[in-house]
Amino acid sequence: MGCFQSKTALLPSPDQQPPPPEPNPDLGDANEEEQLPAFKEFALAELRTATNGFSSELIVSESGEKAPNVVYKGKLKNNCVVAIKRFSRQSWPDPHQFVTEAGGVGKVRHKRLVNLIGCCAEGDERLLVAEYMLNDTLSKHLFHWEKQPFPWEMRLRVAYHIAQALDHCNSQNRNIYHDLNAYRVLFDEDGGPRLSSFGLMKNSRDGKSYSTNLAYTPPEFLRTGRVIPESVIYSYGTVLLDLLSGKHIPPGHALDLIRGKNLLLLMDSSLEGQYANDDATRLVELASKCLQYEAKDRPDVKFLVSAVAPLQKQMEVASHVLMGLLKTQAALPTMLSPLGKACARMNLTAVHDILLKTGYKDEEGAENELSFQEWTQQVQDMLNTKKFGDIAFRDKDFKNAIDYYSKLVSMMSVPSGTVFVRRALSYLMIEQAELALRDAMQAQVCLPEWPTAFYMQALALNKLGMESDAQDMLNDGASFEAKKQNSWRI
Repeated sequence: MGCFQSKTALLPSPDQQPPPPEPNPDLGDANEEEQLPAFKEFALAELRTATNGFSSELIVSESGEKAPNVVYKGKLKNNCVVAIKRFSRQSWPDPHQFVTEAGGVGKVRHKRLVNLIGCCAEGDERLLVAEYMLNDTLSKHLFHWEKQPFPWEMRLRVAYHIAQALDHCNSQNRNIYHDLNAYRVLFDEDGGPRLSSFGLMKNSRDGKSYSTNLAYTPPEFLRTGRVIPESVIYSYGTVLLDLLSGKHIPPGHALDLIRGKNLLLLMDSSLEGQYANDDATRLVELASKCLQYEAKDRPDVKFLVSAVAPLQKQMEVASHVLMGLLKTQAALPTMLSPLGKACARMNLTAVHDILLKTGYKDEEGAENELSFQEWTQQVQDMLNTKKFGDIAFRDKDFKNAIDYYSKLVSMMSVPSGTVFVRRALSYLMIEQAELALRDAMQAQVCLPEWPTAFYMQALALNKLGMESDAQDMLNDGASFEAKKQNSWRI
């Protein structure tokens, strides 16, 4: 990328002003990316089932995609809701090339991206599977609002988060992003802005790197048909224009207004009184620099981050609050652990991964420790049964895990809460939520103040459609989580 440095006093250089600390509301846990399922190749049959046979009723509105490259909302067999993008075979004739490219994009994970979790290249189908974003696109909130205009502070947050996403992609040697626009920015369940990972895929054979609106296309692409890293900066500038104006405004016209110092004509009139003139001027100047005709005159991604970071003035306020969203999970307690969050989201894959990592450490020192019992052949049989159950659970052989754990429960004089929790998840994996709830309750009997037991009850209750009771269990689990944390501090 170019090494352009601003000569305008209003825009700091990256060396002069580092980004401020990250806002708390939308970050989640540091290991949240690790909770995503590993990237995998899906069978076509599973994705066809997830979309009810690619039903037109499940096509995601406001996706910005044209047939046949459309996006569906799907539900996997583990109840995880996903977005599934469907390409034509002509887009990617070579299935191996498609899988390789998708796998590369799938490794570029970040809290500011809508991450890829899988793909499928079977027969004539070319499919990408990504996280599902609950709260629509920037296009919807910016151009098609009904109740209130998109707030100024959220517009600044979008500019910051997308710059961070692009910066991370650059650090992962993914410095080309195809057709960055308001459709490519989506909002997660917390209202946090994220950049779609679909745009990181290399240009397909019959696709277009940019939208058909030539006014928004980088000049060098019009000249050569090639996308370069600086083209992404130009597209970022067009998104800044959208954020400033609240409408599609051709870059050429916008630059004329900027040169004529007619900033009021550029700004969205619905934002009157929401912004400081200096902040708006800085964003306008940044947009102007991004939209320079010559690619070498545009700033680089690091400069984008440093330029928009100081404009974040309400970082402590959650995105869903700024946007006025009624979150379906807004009442969730703030002290939820990663396991609590995974249970609240009914992400069985994440729950399985966390339980594997946790193992039996929450029962260390408890009276039911097998090694404390008299060493007999019966104890050896119990240890072997536990071992085989744990192996089956690790390998996702949930039916055998249930069989081994059931045998183990009948053999143990003092039952294990961890065994009950693992069997509960195994029951959930085979769609037996009532039995799972019973086991989660048994785990609470074993360890009365164990947050995991409450979180697993919440998960089972949600599966049974008992949302209110599930919420109570999440609250109880969070309370014991907080109590445990406080005891550690003491």
